[in-house]
Amino acid sequence: MKHKLIICISALCLGLAGNVQAQNKKMYRNGWIDFNKNGVKDIYEDPSQPVEKRVADLLSQMSVEEKTCQLATLYGYGRVLKDSLPVAGWKNEIWKDGIANIDEMLNGVGKKSAQVPGLLYPFSNHAEAVNTVQRWFVEETRLGIPVDFTNEGIHGLNHTKATPLPAPIAIGSTWNKELVRRAGVIAGQEAKALGYTNVYAPILDIVRDPRWGRTLECYGEEPYLIAALGTEMVNGIQSQGVAATLKHYAVYSVPKGGRDGNCRTDPHVAPRELHELFLYPFKKVIQNSHPMGVMSSYNDWDGVPVSASYYFLTELLREEYGFDGYVVSDSEAVEFVESKHHVADTYDEAVRQVLEAGLNVRTHFTPPSDFILPIRRLLEEKKISMAVIDKRVSEVLRVKFRLGLFDQPYVADTKAADRVGGADRNMDFVKQMQQQTLVLLKNENNILPLDKRQIKKVLVTGPLADEDNFMTSRYGPNGLETVTVLAGLRNYLKGIAEVDYAKGCDIVDAGWPATEILPAPMSEQEKQGIAEAVAKAGESDVIIAVLGEDEYRTGESRSRTSLDLPGRQQQLLEALHATGKPVILVLINGQPLTVNWANAYIPAILESWFPGCQGGTVIAETLFGEHNPGGKLTVTFPKSVGQIELNFPFKPGSHGAQPHSGPNGSGATRVIGELYPFGFGLSYTTFAYSDLEVSPLQQHNTQGEYTIKVNVTNTGKRAGDEVVQLYVRDKVSSVITYDSQLRGFERVSLQPGETRQVTFSLKPEDLQILDRNMNWTVEPGEFEVMIGASSQDIRLKKTITALP
Repeated sequence: MKHKLIICISALCLGLAGNVQAQNKKMYRNGWIDFNKNGVKDIYEDPSQPVEKRVADLLSQMSVEEKTCQLATLYGYGRVLKDSLPVAGWKNEIWKDGIANIDEMLNGVGKKSAQVPGLLYPFSNHAEAVNTVQRWFVEETRLGIPVDFTNEGIHGLNHTKATPLPAPIAIGSTWNKELVRRAGVIAGQEAKALGYTNVYAPILDIVRDPRWGRTLECYGEEPYLIAALGTEMVNGIQSQGVAATLKHYAVYSVPKGGRDGNCRTDPHVAPRELHELFLYPFKKVIQNSHPMGVMSSYNDWDGVPVSASYYFLTELLREEYGFDGYVVSDSEAVEFVESKHHVADTYDEAVRQVLEAGLNVRTHFTPPSDFILPIRRLLEEKKISMAVIDKRVSEVLRVKFRLGLFDQPYVADTKAADRVGGADRNMDFVKQMQQQTLVLLKNENNILPLDKRQIKKVLVTGPLADEDNFMTSRYGPNGLETVTVLAGLRNYLKGIAEVDYAKGCDIVDAGWPATEILPAPMSEQEKQGIAEAVAKAGESDVIIAVLGEDEYRTGESRSRTSLDLPGRQQQLLEALHATGKPVILVLINGQPLTVNWANAYIPAILESWFPGCQGGTVIAETLFGEHNPGGKLTVTFPKSVGQIELNFPFKPGSHGAQPHSGPNGSGATRVIGELYPFGFGLSYTTFAYSDLEVSPLQQHNTQGEYTIKVNVTNTGKRAGDEVVQLYVRDKVSSVITYDSQLRGFERVSLQPGETRQVTFSLKPEDLQILDRNMNWTVEPGEFEVMIGASSQDIRLKKTITALP
């Protein structure tokens, strides 16, 4: 019955589209479209005219109703929109005068999506559905302004059966700029084929407090790395004629105490830190890649909501950074100006503030009229000027013209969508990306890789071993076939070794998270679960314990108090170790964990973060040596939450030890040092660095460039990848600078015995600091250039001098 209903709906909608096409056939001329149906080629309809003239012409023809409709988002079917395709009643809706964008239209998210699977997949069906919606706006509204179809895409396009990527924290761990650009190209290709014109990606937030739940959605903690990978992602997406929208601008990633959820205020960030750390990726990506979108965040900075800040949205974003796209609000950012931040006494006043600050389009999970009608009231009451509205509308229209929506508003060849991308077609790339995300944290006595010829029985245990809920998430592809770690190992060892399984324990215990601070005795059921795993461990040659967090323990609005293994997982791990059998720990998690005991006693630890749909396959192959892990950490692992903040870069002495002697000698009262530093990661092989060359070593020019060359050799017996990292230290400066800063990286693949020369270029901007007057400048003096395998494993260094 359900399938018959879908067929009937599709036929009805296609019939409606056919009738509309027939009625408006005269609109489509040779080389142009008569959007306003007046029989004349207006300037805005003329593809040969400059964008600015087309924007001005269209704006001059727009009514107040049409202008205000270009300042709001309509969430698509399954979210807010009640109709999967146009119906006659749309003529009575507020979007009869147009709309800025439609978000997540038929992308597979939302309960209603299950009612129309045929409009989600195959891709060609979705392209036709989007064309039908777009055609309604072009042909049934007075001026025919096309819609910008937006969608999420932080780890693959958020659409049923699109190409998935692992969580962004894992993407960052690849340190592979070329791979990230290819990921962006794939997301852009699929978006274009499906009819999406704007992808909400990448996230450029900087993780400074790993308790924050959205750590897993960020590339890491270091601004240079985030900017470099963000640039590649934007370049990849926009190379396909699709807009990229950066998230979340700005200072979003440091809620007080790492708290999330209802906490949307009070980031403790000093002005210098604001610019040198948190704004650095946005500035660099905007200047390097010219993204067409930015999403404003719902937090404040120094008491002013970012989404209502003229300083952030106009002075910095547009005037200093040169952003020329449009700004969309994060969900409820506009409402929070009144309801949470209380800097507006009414919602209408909040709307006025955000528009005058520089916000273009309000996005939230309520009808667009909730924003459009207040704007009309403000205009009627003369509380906001038409000049402000015209400016905001112009910025939206400019992006639509840049996207070519006024020249080709439709997916030109919908059938071609079935030949573009998708998880099945890009599975080789999916696996390659997954392989490069894995970080080997410990490998005592080279216990890894395991030799399948010497193993007869493997125990796979742990609550994450047969779990896959972390492989598809809210902001990525859905409807995927997944392979758990257990399934991956069973597939890999089929016919070779026996694979046994015992869950051991649940991810959390009944009283979690309260039991993290007030432990409760184990229940009989919990004791039995661990006992079963221990019994099976005694009969096995090796134990693979898959522990960590699932999607319900970390993520948006899911910050943590502790970073220990949740629930009874630590007790399970200790019990397995006590059997005397070798234990391999595979971590699945969205943030650094304080796995101190494991680091001390477990011989091998493989960090896999939140892997994608092929995670189980790739993890199994890597444990047995089919792939050599070469990923590096992009976040510092603390030993305790009591050390937070503990991250890179850091100011000299801020991570320092305590003096044991002298006038201020105090002995030891705290744990010092990180568990694993930024940039850390082991390999199944070894690498040597040699022949560091820096040219010139000295120059009479603070604006000069420097070339750094270094040889890297694979000195082991296996092929492997090394991430060569360049750090710079400003020896003496007018203000306190960071101990060192990342200023270059390159992932290289080397065969045993192979040597590769890696070249970096240091530009003046890489040596800049904010001086005492908050001006970006390169100060004369000495800079130490350091090459290493991590922020602490520095192999070679030289000093360069910039003379006045």
